Amino acid sequence: MAPDTTDKKPGFGSRGEVLVLIQFALMIGFAVLPVWHPGLGADAMDATGTLRGLLAALLAIVAVVFGGFGSVHLRDYLTPLPYPVDHSQLVQHGVYALVRHPLYASLLFAGAAWTVYNLSLSHLLALVVAFLFFGYKAGKEEAWLTERHPEYAGYARRVKKFIPFVY
Repeated sequence: MAPDTTDKKPGFGSRGEVLVLIQFALMIGFAVLPVWHPGLGADAMDATGTLRGLLAALLAIVAVVFGGFGSVHLRDYLTPLPYPVDHSQLVQHGVYALVRHPLYASLLFAGAAWTVYNLSLSHLLALVVAFLFFGYKAGKEEAWLTERHPEYAGYARRVKKFIPFVY
């Protein structure tokens, strides 16, 4: 008698597990990365303090809104993996009408808030790496979503990936 393979789960890595591990490594690395702003003395930091604080606060608010509403609107389909859950439906309302990947965007906006607040060149470089990584991860996720939901292609043409109306 042949073994039953209908309940077998895909092997490790086939649903994006490695990408999740890389994401967590990037997040931890960003958090422990020292602030580095060469050539900026206390006078330069003080002169831009209020403007930097306001811009950082605005970016942080966008991060919280994208992360919060992205989680709420996705609620039953939320998974740490980029591979969609079996019972997923394509969510196109709420914050998903503004960006296709609000949870990734929230992390990028939070990183941008910290980078601006500290004028940190080291964090800016890490943010560029994170942006490239999330672009790659979102691409993998979008391929899987397009397989599962053929209407995803039209959604992707209408809605930007991370930054409303821009990118």
